[in-house]
Amino acid sequence: MSTQMQLAREGKITDAMKLVAANEKIPAEQIRSGVACGRIAICANVNHANLKPCGVGEGLRTKVNANIGTSSTFPDIEPELLKLAEAVKCGADSVMDLSTGNNIDTSRREIISHSPVMVGTVPIYQAAVEAIKSHGAIVAMTEDDLLRTIETQAKDGADFMTLHCGVTRSAIEKLRTQRREMDIVSRGGSFIAGWILHNERENPLYERFDDILDICAKYDVTVSLGDGMRPGCLADATDRAQLTELITLGDLVDRAWRRGVQVMVEGPGHVPYDQIAANMQLQKRLCRNAPFYVLGPLVTDIAPGYDHITAAIGGTLAATSGADFLCYVTPAEHLCLPTIDDVHDGVIVSRIAAHAADIVKGVKGARDWDLQMARARKVLDWDAQINLAIDPELARKKRGARNKVDEDACSMCGDYCAVKLVGKYFDAPDCPCND
Repeated sequence: MSTQMQLAREGKITDAMKLVAANEKIPAEQIRSGVACGRIAICANVNHANLKPCGVGEGLRTKVNANIGTSSTFPDIEPELLKLAEAVKCGADSVMDLSTGNNIDTSRREIISHSPVMVGTVPIYQAAVEAIKSHGAIVAMTEDDLLRTIETQAKDGADFMTLHCGVTRSAIEKLRTQRREMDIVSRGGSFIAGWILHNERENPLYERFDDILDICAKYDVTVSLGDGMRPGCLADATDRAQLTELITLGDLVDRAWRRGVQVMVEGPGHVPYDQIAANMQLQKRLCRNAPFYVLGPLVTDIAPGYDHITAAIGGTLAATSGADFLCYVTPAEHLCLPTIDDVHDGVIVSRIAAHAADIVKGVKGARDWDLQMARARKVLDWDAQINLAIDPELARKKRGARNKVDEDACSMCGDYCAVKLVGKYFDAPDCPCND
């Protein structure tokens, strides 16, 4: 079985490439050439039966991911399947299963079987949970435990996997010498760092990277190189540990591409606004323009309950500066497991950030959407405005709640609607504009 990258290098345009090209409204050859050189990834595991292929990368619409999954506190899979349905309904391009509750295999298989969008996983979560059950501690996890978990998830149909291969002894030493306010906030990064420090050995995900590529090539799993050293607060952004990891990830991009395995690179979480563009440019430079997948970045640390907004502010600039894929942040970030309403808000706000960036990047069709809305507003066509809204249900609800049924303006302006007043003049037969 050949990967999308291997087939693209042979000059073949696959069915998945054709579907991505149709969705993006660009030539299929552009998709093929992007996949061949690694600047576009089509995350499509051969065992994900009901998947609608989606492309991530250069020249494409900025994609949005929603995180779902069980926890030890909330181990039931049914609410997570409802969140999956809500995320897809709201326009998410992918979901990640971050389950750590009971029956992780069952949770993942249910999510993949129900998901028409690409599904990502973080194998270290399951390996850590199982290490505690079987060995009594995460640090007792073996290399074979990790490889076995990766293979199981690949076989089940995971389209991309976050692998914290760049949390090396060297990166940890940079962290130790420079120090941070918050050390390591990545859950997967902390598991690997703890294992390294306890066992006084190198990261097995780094040392066994070739074995991991064998698995990924077999099922065409896209490697998503995790940012285990990402900053957890503004004060820790763009430090030595983060950049040491990023340099390592650049090397691993080259190794994955040599094997014909698709790869994405994950980026920082909390970054001051004035450092975001530089972070994106560094990643693109060091990782040879591989698709960049960012969490946020959040531009301030003081807004729990509103972190979907702080992330959208940073996400817009990140995508404008080169990021290809935004991981949503919900209002529950830093506080609790998100509810279905949190998932809704997180996806919509992230999509707004992505679309705002796509206008600037010149993504085909992005500006047309806004132009259609402007024209509908000019003629006070409320049905068209609601249908064009990124969240039509919310727009319809608010319009209906505070306006009379037959009102052609809105209750904000009422009789003093600027569009209505000026429109009467410009639309008059004797207006010079109509000559």
